Amino acid sequence: MINTEWYRIFLHASETLNMTKAAQRLNMTQPSVSYAIKQLEDALGVKLFDRLSKGIVLTEEGHALYDQVRQVFDKLDYAERYMKQLGQLNEGRLRIGANGAIIRDYIVPLLDIFRSQYPNIRVQVSQQKTGQILEQLQQGLLDLGYVYLPVKDAEIQVVDTFVSPYGVVAGKPFAALAEAPLSAAQLAELPLLMLSQGSATRSYIEAWFQSQGVEAAADFELNSLDMLAEFAERGYGAAILPRAFVASKIDEGALLELSMEVPLPDRHVGVAVRKHSSLSLAAEAFLNIQSSRSL
Repeated sequence: MINTEWYRIFLHASETLNMTKAAQRLNMTQPSVSYAIKQLEDALGVKLFDRLSKGIVLTEEGHALYDQVRQVFDKLDYAERYMKQLGQLNEGRLRIGANGAIIRDYIVPLLDIFRSQYPNIRVQVSQQKTGQILEQLQQGLLDLGYVYLPVKDAEIQVVDTFVSPYGVVAGKPFAALAEAPLSAAQLAELPLLMLSQGSATRSYIEAWFQSQGVEAAADFELNSLDMLAEFAERGYGAAILPRAFVASKIDEGALLELSMEVPLPDRHVGVAVRKHSSLSLAAEAFLNIQSSRSL
């Protein structure tokens, strides 16, 4: 492969049309510039300059090479400037996947801080189930995935965790049930509002019932936590939801939290990344904000 430094020397010689001036630009000696040009001509098998008494001029072949080399070096200059912008977080993107509750109650407050500090970073947030998030992490389509633990995937690494407490809520028609703790069997007798089959949250709820020897069936199967909260508030039944997700509704009195004899276990959320892949600078900056907020 031809020495790329020869092309840089050729470029300066082409723009100054003077070996001495090109040498001054490059902080080299004039004989070194002349030697590099001769080496490039020999390697390419063409004459690039006609030598005149007052300088040099490009040959037809020299003009053709200059057009190509100029484009290459312009692209390299752009790449260097772009990488500097990335390093200063003035360019780039951040791709995050999570479910709706985690996005609303946990990620959005962090994004507000992130966007104020790095307004030029393009942020992309994808609302998906845990299984879909893990698939997209594996494919390199996400930088960070917020998923419920445990994660049993050799290609995924969890770099941070936090706790998401869950509780049972219902609307005002069920106010009498808030007076004393309920057993899992008593809860199963109520109209139950659950996410559709296949979600990690549905599996978590069913496992909790089964741990107490109770089989529970959903009366309403809905596709979002927002819909569960809406139907619970309207008095259609009881729903098991993240406390942070319904905290404002409970404070307002629109929803009541029902006490359980055996409390639901806290759910643990992990920040997942693809193993053996370097995090982008934008993703690292987001995780730094997350760490500082959790201190």
